[in-house]
Amino acid sequence: MANDRLRTAMIAAGVTAETLATKVGVDPKTVERWIGNETRKPHRKTQQQVAKVLGTRDIDLWPAPSTELPTNGLESELVYLYPSRSSITGVTWERLINGVRQQMDVLVFSGAFLVEQYNLVPIIRDKAAQGVRFRLLVGDETSPAVIQRAVDEGTPGGLEGRVQMMRRYLADVAGLDGVEVRTHGTILYNSLYRFDDDLLVNGHAHGGLAGQNPVMHLRRLPTGQMWQHYMRSFERVWEQATPEPTS
Repeated sequence: MANDRLRTAMIAAGVTAETLATKVGVDPKTVERWIGNETRKPHRKTQQQVAKVLGTRDIDLWPAPSTELPTNGLESELVYLYPSRSSITGVTWERLINGVRQQMDVLVFSGAFLVEQYNLVPIIRDKAAQGVRFRLLVGDETSPAVIQRAVDEGTPGGLEGRVQMMRRYLADVAGLDGVEVRTHGTILYNSLYRFDDDLLVNGHAHGGLAGQNPVMHLRRLPTGQMWQHYMRSFERVWEQATPEPTS
């Protein structure tokens, strides 16, 4: 499996494989091997050099084996903390979306990037035919919460248009067996992206665009509480949301 932690840190720092290789004194192909296989680790001293260049900690790039970490379920729920949604690599989004086998849930205002960048609509159609369940919550562009968010982000009218576009995209799959689309006008404290037992929580800071805000990657565990905490908020919005009309 690829080392998405290292790849994401490099993207966030604006450092290429060639630049990193030069700074730590290795061949660029060696850096590519580190990125392509998370089990390929440099020597500890080199790990520390890489972390210094990227402005992070070596343990964040190459975590210790689970036997060397605390086993408290609350701590191990957190798979990774991304500095922003835009720093999550396309490879990671594609792996999560294409890897869904049982259920995908989304809570957003727009979320159009899922369709425009990752071809979500035909994926929904194909996976729904295989028995995968989809619950998609998008904003109501006429609601005060959406209108105020657009003003706060400095894009009045822009967000509303993106919401309308997403609703139009999803109209092509709304009503398929296993696919439910609903609209909501709640205050969006977090955007949520659930892929079976993986959950991306995109928190929102006042005035910040969604892509600029940090994202927690959580994984459901029997003893964990955070995954359940955020999914309970999804269920509350889902229960009061309005089903989209189907043809």
